[in-house]
Amino acid sequence: MTKKNIEHLTEMSRLLRRDVVTMVHHAGDGHPGPALSVADIVTALYFDIMKFDPSRPDWPGRDRLILSKGHSCPTVYAALARLGFFSEEILPSLRSLGSILQGHPDMNKTPGIDMTTGSLGHGIAVGAGMAAASYLTGEKYWVYVITGDGELNEGIVWEAAQTAAHRHLSSLVVFVDHNGFQSDGPLAEVSGLVAIPEKFKVFGWHVQEIDGHNFTEILQATKRAQSERDRPSIIVAHTIKGKGVSFMEGDNSWHKRVPTADELKTALEELGGSQ
Repeated sequence: MTKKNIEHLTEMSRLLRRDVVTMVHHAGDGHPGPALSVADIVTALYFDIMKFDPSRPDWPGRDRLILSKGHSCPTVYAALARLGFFSEEILPSLRSLGSILQGHPDMNKTPGIDMTTGSLGHGIAVGAGMAAASYLTGEKYWVYVITGDGELNEGIVWEAAQTAAHRHLSSLVVFVDHNGFQSDGPLAEVSGLVAIPEKFKVFGWHVQEIDGHNFTEILQATKRAQSERDRPSIIVAHTIKGKGVSFMEGDNSWHKRVPTADELKTALEELGGSQ
């Protein structure tokens, strides 16, 4: 990786964050906090790591991304639009009746979306299925999953974790957006879910912890995960909910909240630039 590459990713993540706050404002609904916390992971995946072809969204050899925390979808929509899967002019239609950009990802409506999500906890299980399919079909692709830390409460997560390790699904790479909150409040107070890395180690996964806003760490961790040949990988990314907008950072009221016109103006000023 080069300094120029990191600068490019930093600029793209800034643009995606601008898109997110603007989209949620125009929609009058949405989840800006969690969408902003995953912005750097989404940027690294789409603008550096993954292979795909916007002109052929269903290309069998493409890498897959499952946004298990589907309510963070504005960030993915912004990335797909800037990559040419569909026009950027569509972004303001977020959550509108008849729009291809619904409040949670829909693989039947939106080019580039690999899995319909919204019911939390299912991403790792679906990812395991896709990874298994790659071996059965002979297609060579990676399956990436972004899951929230709060949704690790779901029992299906651990059934999937056990299955993925048992079947040696090394093409499965999971990022945990570990921002410390779930919709009802701090993770430690709501569910008491602790020792995430240790739990996945016990299940037989390759485990790493990183700063989820540091592109160098994200890229290096992904390369280490790709070097695994006998087990799936989990990357626990420590993030800040609302990252990039000072009055949203660490404030769980922005889990689902709409910025006013004045708040949008302030957010865009903080994020800089004119686009």
